[in-house]
Amino acid sequence: MLRNLLLNRLGIEHPVIQAPMAGGPSTPELVAAVSNAGGLGSLGAAYLKPDEITEAIRRIKSLTSKPFSVNLFAGGYQTTTRPDPKPMLAVLAEIHETLGLPAPVLPELPPDPFPAQFEAVLGADPPIFSFTFGIPSADVMARLKARGTAAIGTATTVQEAHMLAESGVDAILAQGAEAGAHRGTFAGPFEAAMIPTCDLVRAIRGAVTLPVIASGGIMDGHDLAEALRAGASAAALGTAFLTCPESGASEAYKRAVLAAGEDTTVVTRVFSGRPARGLANAFIARMAGRENMILPYPLQNLLTRAMRAAAASRGESGLLSLWAGTGVGRARVLSAAELVKQLVEEMNISTNQAST
Repeated sequence: MLRNLLLNRLGIEHPVIQAPMAGGPSTPELVAAVSNAGGLGSLGAAYLKPDEITEAIRRIKSLTSKPFSVNLFAGGYQTTTRPDPKPMLAVLAEIHETLGLPAPVLPELPPDPFPAQFEAVLGADPPIFSFTFGIPSADVMARLKARGTAAIGTATTVQEAHMLAESGVDAILAQGAEAGAHRGTFAGPFEAAMIPTCDLVRAIRGAVTLPVIASGGIMDGHDLAEALRAGASAAALGTAFLTCPESGASEAYKRAVLAAGEDTTVVTRVFSGRPARGLANAFIARMAGRENMILPYPLQNLLTRAMRAAAASRGESGLLSLWAGTGVGRARVLSAAELVKQLVEEMNISTNQAST
């Protein structure tokens, strides 16, 4: 029943959600292709400027008349703690030299981008809004409700799920330990929130009455069926969509994902200052034992951006943030529409086998 309620509320045919991948992978073309195939495409807009958000949503609407979601970071923006940046700058200076880049300079910390980004989102009026890293203010939630915009919040624990339910969300995305990219933990240390996806789904379903979306390690329809059996109403997949031709991930990133073969992921703060799961690589190894040098998010993220951009253009995956979930070894190359179709077919096979 909850599954039908969620699909009806979101206006989608299949319980397949393309996870919002900020930083480039979730192009308007990818978002629209997933939505057109009956799933829910999601734009990761956390690093976009307001005018870029407006243009991206305009582009999505030109490519699909189906529902889609826009995602922002609603918290985690640290402006107080300022450790000594010199050691980190020294490490990056060596790397910049090898890349032919100017010496790194500690950037000025801009104000939290969420308020201006949210105004752009609201102005463009997408049907669904999702968020992570925290909970927007009561005013933001009230404005979404007044618009009739569906709201989805990210929880990594039952405590966070309770907080999201009280805020008025329509559904809770349960981000399990297996999930790639940034941990959405906002109420306690992330180490205490590394709960396996299906276990987290069951726990949240037992604690709140809202529909739950499973996220973490889900790569095929059999994983999807397992998440639904655990009580999820749908599942969000990120890594599985990274290697679609519509994805904006760099070619070096896609090659690294397809070459993984098995789970070689680790949770690291070295690229952004915030814990995130990705493929182990040279930069992570270089920073091993030097974690005390890492600056808080978003300073570390801003500081490593030039390195990551240059590495992407050169095809050097050792210096890229290769966000991926634990199921990365099962990545495949399919168009977004083909992937949604395959996921649904595999899900139905798995469900039928389980019922016989």
